[in-house]
Amino acid sequence: MCGIAGFINFKDPVTLAQMANRVQQHRGPDSQAHWQYNNVCFAHQRLSIIDLDKRSDQPFTKGNLTIIFNGEIYNYEALKDQIRQWDPSVEFKTTSDTEVLLELYRIKKEKCLDDLNGMFVFAIFETDTNKLFIARDHFGIKPLFYTRINNAFTFSSELKTLLKVPGVNKTLNKKALVAAVNYLWIPGNITCFENIYKLPAAHYILIDLTGGLPEINPIRYWELKESAFIENEAEATAKLKACMENSLQRHMIADVPVSAFLSGGLDSSLISVLAAKHNSRLSTYTIATSDKDKKAEQMPEDERYAKKLAALHHFDHNEILVEADIINDLKEMVYTLDEPIGDPAALNTHLICAAARKKGVKVLLSGMGADEIFFGYRRHKAILLAKRYKKIPAVIRNLITRLTGTLPVKQGEKGIRLFRWAKRFISFANLSTEEAYMRSYSYYSATEIQQLFREDITAEYDWLRSQHRSIFNQLYKDDLINQVCHTDIHMFMQGLNLSYTDRASMAASVEVRVPFIDKEVIELAMKIPGKLKYKYKQSKYILKKVAEDYLPKEIIYRPKASFGAPIRSWISGELRPLVDELLSEDAVNQREIFNYNYIRRIIDNDRKGAEDNAYRLYMLITMELWFRQYID
Repeated sequence: MCGIAGFINFKDPVTLAQMANRVQQHRGPDSQAHWQYNNVCFAHQRLSIIDLDKRSDQPFTKGNLTIIFNGEIYNYEALKDQIRQWDPSVEFKTTSDTEVLLELYRIKKEKCLDDLNGMFVFAIFETDTNKLFIARDHFGIKPLFYTRINNAFTFSSELKTLLKVPGVNKTLNKKALVAAVNYLWIPGNITCFENIYKLPAAHYILIDLTGGLPEINPIRYWELKESAFIENEAEATAKLKACMENSLQRHMIADVPVSAFLSGGLDSSLISVLAAKHNSRLSTYTIATSDKDKKAEQMPEDERYAKKLAALHHFDHNEILVEADIINDLKEMVYTLDEPIGDPAALNTHLICAAARKKGVKVLLSGMGADEIFFGYRRHKAILLAKRYKKIPAVIRNLITRLTGTLPVKQGEKGIRLFRWAKRFISFANLSTEEAYMRSYSYYSATEIQQLFREDITAEYDWLRSQHRSIFNQLYKDDLINQVCHTDIHMFMQGLNLSYTDRASMAASVEVRVPFIDKEVIELAMKIPGKLKYKYKQSKYILKKVAEDYLPKEIIYRPKASFGAPIRSWISGELRPLVDELLSEDAVNQREIFNYNYIRRIIDNDRKGAEDNAYRLYMLITMELWFRQYID
């Protein structure tokens, strides 16, 4: 796991490469280096995980090819054997996946991507043809930002690096701002700046620099496709079990110890137990919260289940308490995340990774992705419930809506989770299925978000809706459950979960691996029909059947818990002064983006307990902090 940057057609590219190595040093504390050939300069920051020897440091040159690579190719040993069969003259001088990737590209060019199983962003320059090739993994696990400045081109692992390049256009992207407050994250290939983009997942860029800098046009190399479902439950269970075993075996490949997140829920517990088959003294890390914060959030006791599983399997278990003073790290976290992301789970991720790093850990496994591909979120079930709810006569639904509007979401310091959920459900239950699903993880209706912004944002919001509609209606039109899963893979998983995880973990110089977000696992998961993902009112039914061979039933069938922070407790308590400061009338009006009167209403209704606006407020203070660090 590493950081990369490239500078094409700049006057002083070495200085820029050295800057990139400083800015992104946390991504690769083990070595930083650069390489230049004519008008091309690469920078690389290395976190040594496979082949720790300096011979595998990057930029890595062999013959006419030079590579910078961020990620892991889990099937690199098998690919090395194939390369030797294709070309017996190839001699490997390292034991790294980097050299295997380079030789595979030499033989197959862009078709090498068809053979890769892993998480990656890499760039290869061919000195003899003057061609630059850049590619990103199938699901966007690893990041890449890029921009064009006149006839120059630059890319990097982090947005903050590009913003330090002279001449970069820092015009704000209004679509991204609307998306950020609506979802708490930014979808697709856009960023907060008009002319800076993310290379989309499963895309590559091929640039021939012989005649100057051409147009930059990312090309898709892979996408999920519908295929015949595995209808038989026993067959689906057996195939999924074998697939997960294989994925864990791949994800344990490293020349350093591999540890794991352990929340005490189904996903991380299954990953940990499967990992322990390859590491008899697995170390695990759990987030714990105070009794006060649990009361405000009505949070389950994750750490109790994590301790039980750790004791059962003799894990080297570590518990990290999330305390209120973590909010002191908020400004640093906003800078770390590059974009305004309003999910405090990033704080948890960084806290765990920082604690693990202090103990010498470089690699952590995560259960991320299981909810998206196996229909595990509460909002998933809510969409099914909404279809039934719409069959109730309109006069009764209207009465329910009015009554729900009067319900409080908290009394004193105690949150009322049932009323909170009821209000959330009613906010989208009467909409069409596609609109309801978008609204289920949006934080404003179309009317509300227009009231939040000073200027008319109709065009930007219409773009947001159009983008969602296009993804939602792309596949699985006859299977709503898989339609929702497919949408989550492209929206929620890529736009939020993978984004904050990469940035928060790499800030602590820790690599997070995600065995559920594996090409073979996801391709198999999307061949399993929705009726086997949600059965007997059980979300993730088929995964739970697999887990019965590994986990106690009290963990498999415990209530769903989210990997979040006690944000409602913080917003009404320790973060309250920051809300008043950052969202004051002067601060809001000076920014000239949001409508202060509407923000004031959000604050007041949250403090009265009439509405649950904690995430809205967290996003707004996050955005103001982001403006102060990235714009002002």
